[in-house]
Formats: sequence, structure tokens, C-alpha cells
Amino acid sequence: MSEHDVQREVTELQAKSATAARIFDLRRIIGGLFVLYGIIVTIAGINPSDSSLDKSEGININLWTGLGMLALGIFFLIWLKLKPAAPAKVAEKPDDA
Repeated sequence: MSEHDVQREVTELQAKSATAARIFDLRRIIGGLFVLYGIIVTIAGINPSDSSLDKSEGININLWTGLGMLALGIFFLIWLKLKPAAPAKVAEKPDDA
């Protein structure tokens, strides 16, 4: 392999690594899950039953928890959008010259 081929292969691997780092950023996973569960819990809290309100002493726990989860999930996703993950830096190998 020529040096040009090796350099091209290293560049392709770095690009794939940066893409994988962005895809598996924990902020994306945590934010997505909180938004998903927040939607589910908020829907459950929109029309509460009398027994669930009695258990929680008149506070609609599902609604407030769902809205809080939605807010936290949206925070994580906005944080990801405003400050994306920096690509990993690869230490260059010193020349043997």
C-alpha cells in the first residue's frame, strides 16, 4: 500500500468514528428517552381518574411528572444541538526520519 492509500484509509476511519460518536452521544439517547416517556406520562395525566387523584392527595402527579420529563428531554436535545460532540482527535505518529 502506498502512503497515499494509508492516509485516505485513516481519513475514512476518522470520519466513521466521528459519525459514530455523534450518533451514540448520551445526550441524544437520554433526551430522546425522556421526551418519549414524558409524552406517555403526560398523556396519562391529561385525564386522571378520581382514584389516582385521591392517592396523590389531589395533585395530578402524572401530568406534572410528564411535563418535567418533557422539559428535561428537550433540554438535553437543545444542549446537543447547541454544543455538538467534538470529533475525536487522533495523535499523529512521529516520523522515523
